[in-house]
Amino acid sequence: MRMSRRSLLAAGTAAAALTPLPAGAAVPATAPGSRLRTGFERLAAAGYSRLGGGRVGVVTNPTGVTRDVRHIVDVMHADARVDLVAVFGPEHGFRGTAQAGGSEGRHEDPATGLPVYDTYSKSGQPLADIFTASGVDTVVFDIQDVGARFYTYIWTLYDCMEAARLAGKRFVVLDRPNPVTGRSARGPVLHREFATFVGRQPIAQAHGMTVAELARLFNGEYLAAPVELDTVPMSGWRRADFYDSSGLPWVPPSPNMPTADTALVYSGTCLFEGTNLSEGRGTTRPFELLGAAGVDGRWAAAAGELGLPGVHFREAYFAPTFSKFQGTTIGGVQIHVHDRAAYDPVRTGIALLVTARKVWSGFAWRSDDWIDKLTGSTLVRTMIDAGAGTDEVVAAWQDELAAFRRVREHYLIYK
Repeated sequence: MRMSRRSLLAAGTAAAALTPLPAGAAVPATAPGSRLRTGFERLAAAGYSRLGGGRVGVVTNPTGVTRDVRHIVDVMHADARVDLVAVFGPEHGFRGTAQAGGSEGRHEDPATGLPVYDTYSKSGQPLADIFTASGVDTVVFDIQDVGARFYTYIWTLYDCMEAARLAGKRFVVLDRPNPVTGRSARGPVLHREFATFVGRQPIAQAHGMTVAELARLFNGEYLAAPVELDTVPMSGWRRADFYDSSGLPWVPPSPNMPTADTALVYSGTCLFEGTNLSEGRGTTRPFELLGAAGVDGRWAAAAGELGLPGVHFREAYFAPTFSKFQGTTIGGVQIHVHDRAAYDPVRTGIALLVTARKVWSGFAWRSDDWIDKLTGSTLVRTMIDAGAGTDEVVAAWQDELAAFRRVREHYLIYK
């Protein structure tokens, strides 16, 4: 029988004992300064008992590390208490050797000798067949997310949950912080007719959830039927915490996400992938530097006049080493966030699109309307083309965002 979100709302806070938390139950707040413990740290501290003694496979990438930057696959492989038999690599690969849109393929991991299966661009029964062929009983997921709907690892999570259900496997999610906090969901909500690998289901552009919370949401609302799901929450994390309060090392989740500062702006400025402007790929500040040939200081001035909270805009010139405008010096803006708590990345991204279109005659959307896939509908593109201002565009998605927030609330773990 399909589980609705309301059937998952039993109360209780058993995280400290590492028993499963029902959806809607909150991990008690921890005193400031207390050490955060990731899902993996808590799993290991409990002797891996949550894995049930079966054959285990891990979906992970370079971010699946301990606080002393040992990879959890290496740690588990060396521990006799875990029967680790397979690794599953997402976009960019298990060890992170591939650029955007790439993977490492099927191979044997040189460090452990474990078979590594490629999950990138696979879903449904073909992915279920990979889980079956690997011989695992339990699939474990441990990847650092960045809080944006179009960051593909959360859809790797979704696809792997669905495939595990089809293959009859247990699924365990080890939680990590949302690096840009979990205070609130922001931005437009995906319309299902625009579903792609940068958005499978109707969630907000900046979802404000952790991967364990998303897993509960997916299981309760969106999978064809629930998978046998277990989540291992963190301890010591609060919804208002930014990544630098975690005490954890930052490992780039993908080649163009070098710092937690990148994640802070990404849910807004990744929208420039849907335009003919550079989103800063090929620079040391991807998604913080934006520009194009022919853009000048008028853009930074126009953006600055809006008085957006928490952010300044600097006229900037740069030459990307790859991607758009490779080797060409171009003009644009650099985003400087000076008050993270006040900063709204999605509103800022919309404001930058609106002002870029006004001050630069060369502005254009990508010919494939990729912007619609990123924003989740035609709303943003058509409103900006019609001359709407930032406030008008943002106001247009508030009803659907409010509806998503109501659903989201039932699956939050932390206070």
